[in-house]
Amino acid sequence: MPYIFDISKRQKELSQCEWDITQIEARFGKLVSNGITPKTFDREKTLREKETILERVQHRAEEYCYLTRNCAKGAATALFEEFGLGNMEIIRGLSPFPGIAMSGGICGPVAGGMIALGLFFSNKNATEHDATKAYMYSRIFIRKYEEVFGSLYCPDIQKKLLGKYFDPMASMENFKEFNSSNAREKCVLAPGIGARIVAEIIIDSMKE
Repeated sequence: MPYIFDISKRQKELSQCEWDITQIEARFGKLVSNGITPKTFDREKTLREKETILERVQHRAEEYCYLTRNCAKGAATALFEEFGLGNMEIIRGLSPFPGIAMSGGICGPVAGGMIALGLFFSNKNATEHDATKAYMYSRIFIRKYEEVFGSLYCPDIQKKLLGKYFDPMASMENFKEFNSSNAREKCVLAPGIGARIVAEIIIDSMKE
């Protein structure tokens, strides 16, 4: 069964959103100052609170994207925070990943989401070559993401969310047009959905 998400409904909700930038900055600042806190999970509690967790992850991915103006950072930060993964240096390293340096490549939330899946499901021994779970769950993620957006690529998703592809790094004129399209507010939808899909995959894996 295809993974279905009501994009138009969420677009309408986001168009009415009032961003509490002070509160978002404060929460993000704590992650920068204190780092990501590793977590252990109560399986039954996590499964019981699944919907609450999914809503929180989606909302925070949107907020962090809005704050950083970076969809890869937005998705990954929300997932790292929720599941106690990685560190903020990895988030910093995601700076050029939206659209693969805005070159028309893979959408940023795909990169951010797969890093979170890799950290959650791979062996902590970096020399261990057997990454079956990381591959398997990442393939589930990219399939579901593509089912929602019709593509994994930034230009197609810009067309879906903004009405056209702007190629903002091609020229200053393109960059200005991209910003004037309300991309900062509209593009947050992609990391929100991407992070939600990843969170659902992680939580559902706890049933096994």
